[in-house]
Amino acid sequence: MSWSIKNWQRNRILQQEGMPESIWQNLIHLRCLSGLNPEELTRLREWTTLFLHQKQIVGVQELEITDEMRVTIALQACILILNLDLDYYRNWIEIIVYPDEFILDYDYTDQYGIVHHAHQIAAGEAWSAGPVILSWQDIAHSTSQAGHNVVIHEFAHKIDMLHEGANGCPELHANMSAYAWHEVFSEAYAKFCRQVDKQQTTVIDPYAAESPAEFFAVLSEAFFELPLIVQQHFPSIYEQLALFYRQDPVQRWR
Repeated sequence: MSWSIKNWQRNRILQQEGMPESIWQNLIHLRCLSGLNPEELTRLREWTTLFLHQKQIVGVQELEITDEMRVTIALQACILILNLDLDYYRNWIEIIVYPDEFILDYDYTDQYGIVHHAHQIAAGEAWSAGPVILSWQDIAHSTSQAGHNVVIHEFAHKIDMLHEGANGCPELHANMSAYAWHEVFSEAYAKFCRQVDKQQTTVIDPYAAESPAEFFAVLSEAFFELPLIVQQHFPSIYEQLALFYRQDPVQRWR
């Protein structure tokens, strides 16, 4: 699809669809949106409207999805692509929302061809060619729990998965160096894993030590929720994330 046709279609959706002003005003106080200027808020609202046009958000286990819940999820998903494009969320449609944490039960094959069985409680899950699965309780709690944002976490995985699978390195922009990204993230990840192994206190969720993909997702959460912490403790990573997301949250907090 050419850019002009896509742009025409998007403008038509924006003209015909929208969200209640009361819901918008009630949600723009979310921590990850702190400091956005009027132009950025307008763009975020447009992305959110387009996102909700494209995606189906469904509740399971008798969870009823309200308009405010839909916008809550969409806003936090779209802060990642504020200065990117909705195409970062292409090739899938559904977001499944559980009332609370849910159980993952599936087989998977690791990089060495060994089949493993996963059976664990989760607050979120993202599939490369499938849905995003979320716990509403964890979404609601994240608004009062600084640094933890299950929506940002899972949608960071979705962005990561677009390029060679979930490996902690999304498809970088032309002005970025893949060598620099890998050097910065590999060094920081190795150091962080040593901290976790020694049971030292960490400034971000220790779950980030699970894999390079989780390291990227957890740091993406912190980048938007606790940017000053990331800049202070992971300055080189903050620089890479700012280049990738084309945002500088620290400047908004000053």
